[in-house]
Amino acid sequence: MKRRLIGLCGLALLCSPAVAQSGDAPAQVRRALEGWADDFNQGRADKLCDLFAPGLVATIRGDGDRGRDALCANLTAALSKPGRALHYAVRIHDIEAEGDLAAVRLDWTLTVKAGDKTMVSVERGLDVFRRQPDGHWRIVRFIVFSDDG
Repeated sequence: MKRRLIGLCGLALLCSPAVAQSGDAPAQVRRALEGWADDFNQGRADKLCDLFAPGLVATIRGDGDRGRDALCANLTAALSKPGRALHYAVRIHDIEAEGDLAAVRLDWTLTVKAGDKTMVSVERGLDVFRRQPDGHWRIVRFIVFSDDG
């Protein structure tokens, strides 16, 4: 009986959130990115900024640096324009995580449909995530550029 109790306590410790968090950071980051794409594609503007930390610095080729508020305003405005449909797809190349930081190399493919026209653009990027005090992974820095010059 005593052995069984000790075994159950050990199992409980192995399954605790603190232990699980350290080993599954890449999976958590992947879910955060895929969840963001789903929120965007479903038009849930109220959810789009959840992925970004308050001190975000976003470097976008041709647009310079911007913070969280400016980026969120642009995303919300993009979703609110009538007469077009937007769709993002994420392709994650790799995720490297250590402690409370993670770096992600990825491509974002944006498809814009307006009337009978369709435009597709691919942007390469590097996102840096930090695990926040609430346990969620949020982007603190990102750089994005297109390969089209």
